[in-house]
Amino acid sequence: MEKIASFKINHLDHPAGIYLSRKDGDIYTYDVRICKPYCDELMTNAEMHSLEHLLATVLRNGRLADKTIYVGPMGCQTGFYVLMRDVEHEQASAYIKEGFEEILRYDGDMPGGTKEECGNYYNLNVESAKKNS
Repeated sequence: MEKIASFKINHLDHPAGIYLSRKDGDIYTYDVRICKPYCDELMTNAEMHSLEHLLATVLRNGRLADKTIYVGPMGCQTGFYVLMRDVEHEQASAYIKEGFEEILRYDGDMPGGTKEECGNYYNLNVESAKKNS
């Protein structure tokens, strides 16, 4: 099988940050690296899950909500994928950073934090999400 684009990135030399991973027509995939692979402590499942709930909620309710398609964790526990429609890197990067700043200020219940709303609500915690914002 052909190697996919994300496996062609040298993860030994890939610092934390926001990167344009690929562009498919009008869909831009951004890698939002929270941890540098093999150097930083990886996020726990609870931290990733909690941050996913808050980041997805914040971005899907923000000024570019109509252009935000998907927010989800990387299986390697180093960050997230954010897919946006027709949003160039500079604007997406600023928007995602604003999202993290909003998470740090957030003081409320976890969005989607009930048994009815989430398949594993046990490991959701607002403070866990803030730890990696």
